[in-house]
Amino acid sequence: MANTHRFPEDRVHYTWDKDPQPVLTIDSGDQVDFSTREVADDQFNKDSKTEDIATLDWAKVYPLAGPVEIRGAEPGDTLEVEILDLKPGSWGWMAILPGLGLLPEEFPDAYLRTFDLSDGESIHFNDYIKVPITPFLGTMGVGPANAEGQAIMPPGTFGGNMDTRQLTVGTKLYLPVQVAGAMFSCGDAHAAQGDGEVCVTALECPMHALLKFRLIKGKSIPAPQFQTAGALTPKVDHKGFYGTTGVGPDLMEAARDAIRAMVDHLSENYELEPKDAYLLSSLCVDLKISEIVDAGQYVVSALLPLAVFQEK
Repeated sequence: MANTHRFPEDRVHYTWDKDPQPVLTIDSGDQVDFSTREVADDQFNKDSKTEDIATLDWAKVYPLAGPVEIRGAEPGDTLEVEILDLKPGSWGWMAILPGLGLLPEEFPDAYLRTFDLSDGESIHFNDYIKVPITPFLGTMGVGPANAEGQAIMPPGTFGGNMDTRQLTVGTKLYLPVQVAGAMFSCGDAHAAQGDGEVCVTALECPMHALLKFRLIKGKSIPAPQFQTAGALTPKVDHKGFYGTTGVGPDLMEAARDAIRAMVDHLSENYELEPKDAYLLSSLCVDLKISEIVDAGQYVVSALLPLAVFQEK
């Protein structure tokens, strides 16, 4: 039977660093029970307003629970992280942060919204839009080789801030060990997110997570890999999707064009202000590379699940 360890809630770090001291040391096959803080480290609360963004201390953003040392882990091994349970806290937030996101020029002004997650089933975006809660940890990673004060936000071959929403309960994540002990950390939890996290935030929230670790000796992978337990979008597959596209020789610009068109579609057809349409796109619209091999003209699609809309 696996040993279950409780990670202390008062131990976090805000950067990746070489040779960190582990907070917890476990064996392969053990489980760890985490309670992670929301990504702003309690600088926001359920009553916060847009003006509170101006006082955000970025040095306290991305509090990660860790590191957890796995005995016997060495560079060249692979760490399997099985996601056994995820439970969001009772509230969360989304924001447009000036200068960040896919469309910073179109949305230069700060904007913050908070949400009640206490029903455990849906994010009530407004009276007729409900997005299913589909929780995951936006950041899971092993210690990166040669890191020294490395920012959390960009991901890497070690994992980290991947914001991959398929890492839900039942998924197994595989991470290439880069330092002795693996030195795993996690945080940046989301109650839901679309592929792309286009406004730079998802539904940011505290999270309880139960993870199981297994060390695979001598198996080397170049970057994170994962295996899901089932369908990718089972909570919204039943009512179809509406897609917008961006087409051109630059994948990033094609992605921007697809989201610009989606913001317009949502604003014109669902009585949403553009800033709320942008937030909703980040929350539940999936960006997909639909075409990449046709004479240098790429197609990126933005797919909106129609299941989030309720009868008025």
